[in-house]
Amino acid sequence: MSSNPYAAPKAPVAEVAAEGNFLEQGRAVGANQGWAWITQGWDFFKKHAGMWIAVIVVFAVMFIVMALIPFLGSLAVMVLAPVLTGGLMMGCKAQEEGGELQIGHLFAGFREHFASLAGVGLLYLGASLVIALVVGLVTGAGMWALLGGGGGDPAAMAGAGLTIVLAFLIMMALMLPVVMAMWFAPPLVVFHQQGAVEAMKNSFAACLKNIVPFLVYGVILLVASIIATIPFGLGWLVLGPVVVCSLYTAYRDIFFQ
Repeated sequence: MSSNPYAAPKAPVAEVAAEGNFLEQGRAVGANQGWAWITQGWDFFKKHAGMWIAVIVVFAVMFIVMALIPFLGSLAVMVLAPVLTGGLMMGCKAQEEGGELQIGHLFAGFREHFASLAGVGLLYLGASLVIALVVGLVTGAGMWALLGGGGGDPAAMAGAGLTIVLAFLIMMALMLPVVMAMWFAPPLVVFHQQGAVEAMKNSFAACLKNIVPFLVYGVILLVASIIATIPFGLGWLVLGPVVVCSLYTAYRDIFFQ
């Protein structure tokens, strides 16, 4: 902390950013940090609320337009998500260092570290397709019974329903490690020049060390997402930027000692 009594006060997250050594695979933090990441993300958001809302609107419009393109659009969304997120991480860092967030930050990942960020997206896409194939094989028999193979037999219909529930649980279990590997990959790529595979490996290791704070973080965001969705989804204009900023504050907290 600065010894100058006349220096402007710093936000807690800025203090974290200003000191400490980078830890390649992160460190374990307390359960209460799951809440702290969100509150610090809120602090980031409210300093430039108007620009954050503008950025998240552009972000959402881009994804909606891409999703409207049959098949290829959905694939592009998955590949480009880390690229856009990497740009937003640069925006968070610029804001933390006293600069201002700009719309251009959203596209910064296309100018810097594009290959590695897109590589993260491609690995995410590949893993998702494999998981979808596995889930499809599991649900195949159940869906056949549900759509007519069971001839309307209640027992067959019940069995099909159980198969679908099982498939959903399998999908969630298989996707969780993939999400863990992807979560911190964008900041690790853009700030530490890590390759796609290395960044995803270190992201997974860091998330694994922090299961409890991430559980707290996830429960809070789940409740917040329900509330944000109620008023015609308008709450996401605030929650979306807060989630992005909380990703950055969590990265600063976990990867720096």
